[in-house]
Amino acid sequence: MSVLPERYTVTAALPYANGPVHIGHLAGVYLPADIYVRYLRSAGRDVKFICGSDEHGVPITIRAQKEGVTPQQVVDKYHALIRDSFKDFNVSFDVYSRTSSATHAEVSSGFFTKLNNESKFIEQTTQQYFDEKAQQFLADRYIVGTCPNCGNENAYGDQCERCGTSLSPTELINPRSMLSGAQPILRDTKHWFLPLDQYEPWLREWIIEGHKNDWKTNVYGQCKSWIDQGLHPRAVTRDLDWGVPVPVPGAEGKVLYVWFDAPIGYISATKEAFPNEWELYWKDAGSKLVHFIGKDNIVFHCIIFPTMLKAHGEFILPDNVPANEFLNLEGDKISTSRNWAVWLHEYLADFPGQADVLRYVLCANAPETKDNDFTWKDFQARNNNELVATLGNFVNRGAVLTHKFFEGRVPELGELQPIDQDAFAQLAEFPAKIGELIENYRFRDALAEVINLARLGNKYLAETQPWHLIKTDAARTGTVLNVALQIAASLAPLLEPFLPESAQKLAAMLNLELGNWASAGRSDTLAAGHQLREAALLFGKIEDAVVETQVQKLLDTKKENQLANTPVAPAKADISFDDFGQMDLRIGTITAAEKVAKTKKLLKLTVDLGLEERTIVSGIAEHFIPEALIGQQVQVLLNLAPREIKGIQSQGMLLMAENADGSLALMQPGKPVRNGSGVA
Repeated sequence: MSVLPERYTVTAALPYANGPVHIGHLAGVYLPADIYVRYLRSAGRDVKFICGSDEHGVPITIRAQKEGVTPQQVVDKYHALIRDSFKDFNVSFDVYSRTSSATHAEVSSGFFTKLNNESKFIEQTTQQYFDEKAQQFLADRYIVGTCPNCGNENAYGDQCERCGTSLSPTELINPRSMLSGAQPILRDTKHWFLPLDQYEPWLREWIIEGHKNDWKTNVYGQCKSWIDQGLHPRAVTRDLDWGVPVPVPGAEGKVLYVWFDAPIGYISATKEAFPNEWELYWKDAGSKLVHFIGKDNIVFHCIIFPTMLKAHGEFILPDNVPANEFLNLEGDKISTSRNWAVWLHEYLADFPGQADVLRYVLCANAPETKDNDFTWKDFQARNNNELVATLGNFVNRGAVLTHKFFEGRVPELGELQPIDQDAFAQLAEFPAKIGELIENYRFRDALAEVINLARLGNKYLAETQPWHLIKTDAARTGTVLNVALQIAASLAPLLEPFLPESAQKLAAMLNLELGNWASAGRSDTLAAGHQLREAALLFGKIEDAVVETQVQKLLDTKKENQLANTPVAPAKADISFDDFGQMDLRIGTITAAEKVAKTKKLLKLTVDLGLEERTIVSGIAEHFIPEALIGQQVQVLLNLAPREIKGIQSQGMLLMAENADGSLALMQPGKPVRNGSGVA
């Protein structure tokens, strides 16, 4: 039997404070981490669950510049949004900190200083693009140019978002600065580098030989590939004015590179929250360190951060890094830039009180071994068929029948028949089975076993049929319901890591304290005569209309993305100013509007043009409700020759803007003006 760690330090990847959290983040990182931690606590383990906002880096400075605010204002906004969303989703962090805190600046600066004083870095002068007009070195994301692979004229200095090619700034054709638009020049700059190549033999022994059998295949494989290709020194500083300043004389204008300071945030957050005991969780050999991350962070948490810890020499190394793959959305990759996501704060607003439903679906469909797909139809089906019809149905039936037949009191357990003995024998096996799966990071399988316990209860009730049995044998009925209620009582603590709110509701219905892992699997949790509280539904059915609303929201997003990427029509041939001057453009107010009989597209409009009222026939009936147009000011081409349309004399033309999808919008003045005013 393996010796259990004295304590656990569990971290979840720091979410970047440049936007909200979406379901891909939850499924890949935060939900499995929370399940693991809740299980450890229930099993009586000493555990600290650490996270916080990653608040440095170029994307934050770019967003701040675009929005006309400071980087601090950006991170303050998203730190609060993310923190509150996690809380409402019942993610049970011991501390949720931030890398813009004073404690983090102190810890990360101290970490750098120790390595620098011990000559663990190498200093190199390299060439980097410099904006002479802005007098600033440019990080990769501050440089745009033409992609050498696909010709995209707005590729970034680190990646082309059109073709996905990874780039370096010097590969761009015609590079330009995002700060000034000027063409940057290459200029020498000095930086500090972590010599990963010097640690390659140690990493090969520690990972390839030491963790081949206990790390997930995707994690081990990616690490081995990096090491086999050969590691190179990696800069730990960069030229930027947002971040932790490099604590070395002469390093003005330089900060710690975000990939270097962010993982140190785990340590600083622990120290901030537990100043007197933080070292037990980071420096004592009796602690087990586990990082929960997405697959895009494997290299940083398995190669770079361990190398930093090894170079420092005082910290424990991660015991496991159970990274998940990616969760897609309705068959397409989740993308924050395209708004193709289900945002956690929006879900919680649209589905109040149903955090557990999302927790269930994301865990049941977790991308543990390969990319998986979230669809709203699957969300609905899992809720209705598994949560409502299986788990909720079993719990509700046992409680309702107990109230109906025994006034809500747990009946006596009589002589057990083989079916009862078999149910209790199976019940006793579930805690160890589920616990082992959780400890091996197989959360999807563990949740499936919890549902299997509910299925065992449903099967037991279906075979014993207490609703019929009560007519002939009340004592036997009491035994059956006692068995069913003992199963329900065990479900509560086993369910808690996955669905904490539902577990609490179940315990309250049974009039029990929730209990810990050791209390599950017993056949005597509920004593005879114990009074239950009123039965209540744990879950509610989700109707088609609710799901259709969410699907339509995504379809609208897809349509907006398609419109945004539709090329604008090329300009028409030039005309002379005299030709333009012959057009009499005026502002008028629509005073009447009605559909033209026997047509789909035509509206008959009466427009007050100041000097007179005119009738105009316009083909806009499929885009506007006639009554809604009355009172609207519009632009009219006044001197268009009259034309008879469907027997109506039309005396002018409304000017409209047409979107790429063919939808129309009125051309209107920015504020009310006098009818008849000219358009200059």
